[in-house]
Parts: sequence; structure tokens; C-alpha cells
Amino acid sequence: MSATDIQNKHVSAEALDQLFLQARTHIVWRPEPVPVSLLQQVYDAARMGPTSANCQPARYVFLTTPEAKARLVPALMPGNVEKTKTAPVNVIVAWDTEFYEALPKVFPQMDMRSYFVGKPDLINETAFRNGSLGGAYFMVAARAFGLDCGPMSGFDADKVNAEFFPDGKWKANFLCNLGYGDSSKVFPRNPRLDFEEACRVL
Repeated sequence: MSATDIQNKHVSAEALDQLFLQARTHIVWRPEPVPVSLLQQVYDAARMGPTSANCQPARYVFLTTPEAKARLVPALMPGNVEKTKTAPVNVIVAWDTEFYEALPKVFPQMDMRSYFVGKPDLINETAFRNGSLGGAYFMVAARAFGLDCGPMSGFDADKVNAEFFPDGKWKANFLCNLGYGDSSKVFPRNPRLDFEEACRVL
């Protein structure tokens, strides 16, 4: 592949700004609603991100009403309550402990389901790692569709699981507020580690 071919595969500078370089974590939200149809578009893009054996263990619960959000509030640290209540959508990014049951559909090339059955440590490790990837893909996809994100830890996962996943099949990973952020309210961007600090080339 020539240098020109490689260059032609680059996304635009504007796209890089929107997805990464100028995108920010938001804590103050404008009131514009986020339609379910847009959430579906975001998911349809995010699901195309790679996971091991195409296992796709990430699951998403969208809280869009005051009643639904009220169920989440008792699990939040105090500093996360207001930003969550005022965001148009709160997303519980979870992982499915029974993701392997869908493997015959999503990875029909071979019997991967039997590889996981009865192996809880392998199930949990695979589901958590790949579910985290799915959540990251979802946030990048949301930015690509013009939404702002406010990912959060700072919550009691046991309380979230008890409230939203009482059967124990799904487990909360992290939370992400979605909507249209007020850019005038973001904090100054914090430094990132330089390449030399975070990377090794062997």
C-alpha cells in the first residue's frame, strides 16, 4: 500500500476533533431530548466494533424518564446525582453473564458456546473485558452521531444490579450520561500522558 493510499484512509481532521481531540466529558446538559431512534443508530454503529469471537457481551439500559432515573439515584455518589438527573439519557453499560448463549448466532463458524459453558471465571473475564470494549465503542459512536458523553464510575454496582438486574444475568460495568452538553461548563482539559510515558516499541 502506498503512502497516498494510507493517507486516503485517514478520517478528516474534523472527525478526529469530534471523536477525540476536541471532545470532552460533560457534566452540565442542555435540555434537548435524545430520541430513541438516535440511540438505536448509535447502538447499530457500536455493535460493529470487534470483540473476541464476536461475542458482544455489552448490554445497555437507557434511562430516559424521571421515574427511571429516580431508580438509579440511590446508587450514586452525591457528586454524581445532579449531572445524572439533568442528563437527557443515563446509560447503564452492563455485561451479560450468559453472552455465550448467543454465540451460535453471532459466531456460526464453529461451536464456541461449549468453550464457555461451566467455566465461570472464563465467562466473567471474557464478558467484562469485551463488554468494556463495547462501552467504549458506544461512546465513540455516540460522539460520531453528535451526542456528548459523561462516563462515570462513582456508584454502588451492587445497588444498581439489585435494582435493574435482579435475576443476576446482567451486571453493571459503568454509567454514561448522554445528551447535548453545555460546552461553557466543562473544566479545563487535564494533561494526557506522552507517548514516551505510556508506550513501548519493541
